[in-house]
Amino acid sequence: TTKFTSALDIPVKFVEKNVKLRGTLHHITEKGLEVEHIPISIPFITSIQRKWQSKGLLLVRLAGVELAPSGMAWLQQELKPRQMLWFQLLGRDDLALECLVLVNKGRFLSVCLNEEILRQGLGRTARIEGLHHDSRLYWKLHKRLLRAELRALKKNKGIWKGESYSERIRDRISNNKFVRTLKQFASW
Repeated sequence: TTKFTSALDIPVKFVEKNVKLRGTLHHITEKGLEVEHIPISIPFITSIQRKWQSKGLLLVRLAGVELAPSGMAWLQQELKPRQMLWFQLLGRDDLALECLVLVNKGRFLSVCLNEEILRQGLGRTARIEGLHHDSRLYWKLHKRLLRAELRALKKNKGIWKGESYSERIRDRISNNKFVRTLKQFASW
């Protein structure tokens, strides 16, 4: 029922147990998502607690994702201010939380933003900070993220978009030694 206003307020046990927390999105910055934590509400107790709760935003980073500039633009387009998010704690440092971020898409469907960004080709897979490298959860999540990145690579999406067949042929012809000498001869 406690409202967390900074990463240091969250108990270590919550991070170790990878607890999911709920919050509303306020801003999207280069450092991460600024989210206001929404604590579990108990009718009578919550109304009393609101008087003493301080204001503050948590800085939430997408764990295991290195965003491309197009990824930041996509996030700003897809997420709306005051949108409800769930974030699963994976690690923390002094100022930020490393999390899996889930967004509800309809009544029974939620999307993991970490995977969706990689699936769209808007970022690269990175090391998941905060989780032990030899833990089972680390490898399970890392495998999911790599699969999403591989899907974007196979479909030539986002940063993985390659040249089309005609562009490759045009480049090969223009870079051909014989064609270059003909162009020099014609311009001479």
